[in-house]
Amino acid sequence: MPDRVLVSDFDGTMTANDFYKLAVERVLPPGALAPWTAYRQGRLTHFEALRDIFAAIRAPEAELEALAAAMAPDPRLAESVALLRAAGWRVVVASAGSSWYIERVLGPLGLLDAVEVHANPGVYAPETGLRLSLPAPSPFTCAETGVDKAAIVRFHRDRGARVAFAGDGFADLPAALANCADLRFARADLAQALGQRGETFRPFDNWPDVAGALLGQGGSL
Repeated sequence: MPDRVLVSDFDGTMTANDFYKLAVERVLPPGALAPWTAYRQGRLTHFEALRDIFAAIRAPEAELEALAAAMAPDPRLAESVALLRAAGWRVVVASAGSSWYIERVLGPLGLLDAVEVHANPGVYAPETGLRLSLPAPSPFTCAETGVDKAAIVRFHRDRGARVAFAGDGFADLPAALANCADLRFARADLAQALGQRGETFRPFDNWPDVAGALLGQGGSL
């Protein structure tokens, strides 16, 4: 039987909220989003913009920990991962965000050893903010976003795996298009982007819907 791999975005896909949006609402100072404007104008990469924005955070570490908790992973996330693994699915998290907060969300759920995570490393200190760095060079890294989600999808497909992809953002479009339509799961901005292109996808409301569909349970756990 070929390998089965679910490649999943993290923020807004496995969680209810994006860390970036929570940071904008709660801890970033005025003017901190100027790098995003530079990114939209083509003067910074996505990674550089996120790096500069997160570096502007000034808050006690406990407040950042609370921000990670406020991302609100689905309460059935751990159960869903366990069921997928029992059915032979590998779960691969692919994020252009940071492993700093991903680890703080997955750790309390006991999932750090259950999923494979590709994300930009980060170190937090109240004096210097959340400092992102590019991942070590690999077939899955790129200068634009740090983590090349489409490359992860292609890597597993090229090796004969049955690959599913789930995402919610415009930045997930290349990875979604790199996968076959019947195993392409989308919501929010990604669903809109695929729809505008006339691309087929499977809509989902929350991450356990994806797991349920892959397990043949009709979408819900």
